[in-house]
Amino acid sequence: MSDNLGYKNLIVYKKSYAAAMEIFKETKSFPKEEIYSLTDQIRRSSRSVCANISEAYRKRLYPKHFVSKLSDSDGECAETMVHLDFAKDCGYLNEEKHKLITEEYLQIGKMLGSMMSSPEKFSVNKLPTAPAN
Repeated sequence: MSDNLGYKNLIVYKKSYAAAMEIFKETKSFPKEEIYSLTDQIRRSSRSVCANISEAYRKRLYPKHFVSKLSDSDGECAETMVHLDFAKDCGYLNEEKHKLITEEYLQIGKMLGSMMSSPEKFSVNKLPTAPAN
């Protein structure tokens, strides 16, 4: 495959990467007692959204595997939104920032859903086969 890093060109990847970096920035101010719980969990789930998109992209030769990895990414997206709710309700994330980041993840989830319902749009072009004699 010559397009090894093509996933970096996907809008959904760019959005999820940017959102994960925003979460990283915001969680720097979370209390120290949360470092091994909420801070770690929200960083891991947000980064997993991107990681699973990149894995899915490399598996697009196999539509079922592609959709499965996108489904994993969507699950991590939902998990991240739950952690965002906890961060807001615990007073670590203000209402405005919570709303902005959550809206980003809702959009990412919709994009992943669209990709899962049309995996053929992302399939790898197969080499033409030689005509039978």
